[in-house]
Amino acid sequence: MELAFGTKSLRDICESEVHAKSELGPRVAEILKHRLADLRAAASPKDIVVGLLREVDNEGRRHMVVDLCDGYRIVFSANHANNPTTKTGDLDWARVSRIKILRIETGA
Repeated sequence: MELAFGTKSLRDICESEVHAKSELGPRVAEILKHRLADLRAAASPKDIVVGLLREVDNEGRRHMVVDLCDGYRIVFSANHANNPTTKTGDLDWARVSRIKILRIETGA
């Protein structure tokens, strides 16, 4: 998949191991590195088999969440100009090949 980032600081964390370790700690930074590699290698979010991938509703918008460790998780959305949909009009995650990482957060 092709990755984009919601903010420059988020991009810095995701693209620099030094930034990630500074912001998240070494354990979370290491898992983040692996999850990002998994996301880049996957054809769609549906291909991700680690991190308890799940869809969540955020004020009417559909996002995906994938766990890291120590309570941290990556939240992302589809990022196509026209996101692929099913015949019923739902977002078709199996055909999503571009995502935007919105944040790294601690889950509730």
